Amino acid sequence: MRGFGPGLAVRRLLPLRFPPRPPQPPGPRLLSGPAAVAADGALQRAMDELLHRAVPPTPVYELREKTPAPAESQCADFVSFYGGLAEVGQRAELLGRLAQGFGVDHGQVAEQSAGVLQLRQQPREAAVLLQAEDRLRFALVPRYRGLFHHISKLDGGVRFLVQLRADLLEAQALKLVEGPHVREMNGVLKGMLSEWFSSGFLNLERVTWHSPCEVLQKISESEAVHPVKNWMDMKRRVGPYRRCYFSSHCSTPGEPLVVLHVALTSDISNNIQAIVKECPPSETEERNRIAAAIFYSISLTQQGLQGVELGTFLIKRVVKELQREFPHLEAFSSLSPIPGFTKWLLGLLSSQTKDHGRNELFTDLECKDITEATGGPTHETLKILLSSSEWVKSEKLVHALQAPLMRLCAWYLYGEKHRGYALNPVANFHLQNGAVLWRINWMADSSPKGLAGSCGLMVNYRYYLEETGANSTTYLGTKSIKASEQVLSLVAQFQKNSKL
Repeated sequence: MRGFGPGLAVRRLLPLRFPPRPPQPPGPRLLSGPAAVAADGALQRAMDELLHRAVPPTPVYELREKTPAPAESQCADFVSFYGGLAEVGQRAELLGRLAQGFGVDHGQVAEQSAGVLQLRQQPREAAVLLQAEDRLRFALVPRYRGLFHHISKLDGGVRFLVQLRADLLEAQALKLVEGPHVREMNGVLKGMLSEWFSSGFLNLERVTWHSPCEVLQKISESEAVHPVKNWMDMKRRVGPYRRCYFSSHCSTPGEPLVVLHVALTSDISNNIQAIVKECPPSETEERNRIAAAIFYSISLTQQGLQGVELGTFLIKRVVKELQREFPHLEAFSSLSPIPGFTKWLLGLLSSQTKDHGRNELFTDLECKDITEATGGPTHETLKILLSSSEWVKSEKLVHALQAPLMRLCAWYLYGEKHRGYALNPVANFHLQNGAVLWRINWMADSSPKGLAGSCGLMVNYRYYLEETGANSTTYLGTKSIKASEQVLSLVAQFQKNSKL
């Protein structure tokens, strides 16, 4: 953060910190050679002893509701021990041991499954079969779920589990811990957090310039789409013709979990610089000038809540809130980045560069115009230029690239799939919500980040409120994308001009 004006000196930056880990015992990390090996062995033994002490045993089925909960100190010991592991590798080691050694009893699952199958082959009362199926469900619950459940009852326990899942996701990304047991534990923890952070437990809160400084600081730091430059920039984003909302949990009111920024405009915006511009907007809102609500940024503040359906709930609630404030408001749309488009395009250019003479991306006339603008071979030169932002300095090249990059982007959003759904994660999010792939915008984000991520292109996903439910059902059920005539026309051009 920079550029704090003299009049803003009183609004000093106040960091919001996750509760600190207890001090790490000195020793193991400072050793090397045989001493380090011995220390690592001692740490691993300490981990095993902790887990056997902290993870509650699976009770007998008949006594499942009468078995007393483990002592609070057992769960607190785990939290304290885990908090003392400052290195990501040590935390990954503990989580890996927890996942591998304290999951499902596969022997019990096999036994109960056989019992269910046997009962299905014989005429039995429904109650007998239902109880056998309940026994099977009970056997399918991993032991570590009990630990997580009891930790959630501690003061600050849910917050701890959110951080623990963030650590687990980081360890998986770094490949410090892998395998089906770890993926299963991540899924179990995600499911528990999804229940605890369901819409009924979430509060909608609006941010203004008079909100607590800690909240403004948290929101500015967590902004992942269009970084906040300074306090004046933050003031504009919560001022006239702008709205900022966040969801908080009932257990921690005022603590942002997911943040949505909205611009109130006269039409559907096609350029992000017009929204996050430098000059301050008018100090008073003229309601008759507001005809559209543009969702231009949504950011998660807690990485441990990845995959938990927070953003969808937030957008739905914000739409209702805006409709109450502006009953005449009908146009709702995002102005979204297209992360991954440049990387995808560079991959195509690389594959065609290796196959000399092959051209499936550009027409002959486009190749000629690009070559004249760059002075070099089309594919090889574009690979170099698109890897930086230098190409936008040439008006001739920007003009030559507009048509081909627009249709390539349309295909990337509409035609490139992952398991049948849109490959692009932002597209997949809005399409799941029932939005329409409405308009692709050329040179909509000229910032270095926008040029690096998507060659300056952005896209509007438009929310027709009366159609979102049907669109969401269609997309999730048939994987069919609802798109506008502009997008479908660009896709048709791509299919005509390309052989991919």
